[in-house]
Amino acid sequence: MDAYHLGLGAMCCAFVAWISTDLLFQDQKRGLGDRLEEVGRFVHYGFWLLWQIVLANWHVLKLALFHDKEKLDPHVMRFKTCLKSEFARYVFANSITLTPGTVTIDIEGDMFIVHAIDTKVAADLPGEMEQRVAAVFKEEQCNLPEGK
Repeated sequence: MDAYHLGLGAMCCAFVAWISTDLLFQDQKRGLGDRLEEVGRFVHYGFWLLWQIVLANWHVLKLALFHDKEKLDPHVMRFKTCLKSEFARYVFANSITLTPGTVTIDIEGDMFIVHAIDTKVAADLPGEMEQRVAAVFKEEQCNLPEGK
């Protein structure tokens, strides 16, 4: 660790952040304050997602250790998303896949195809995760079906 390599690393990080700024920040006309607010919402979502991953790991562990054939019901489901931007859909799809017990198989326009390990996991989709992704990118909130 010396000043040369640390400085070169910082310059490379700044360059990559500069050329990929349009991935996270869709509206280039907004100021630095708006961008920092969006980064804050994204970081907050990241911490929430980490907690959901822990909870999902626990659920899958219980399914694996206490195998109950009535509870284990893997299936593929389809649902529409209200997310408009491609990046918000990308974040949502990856969040689903990062959460144990679910895998995003495909996205066809606004239709998601997801594999869920059991009915409890399937019942939670799209749910709160989609709402939180919409909030990160200040998109219109989705109307949740009854009981969610």
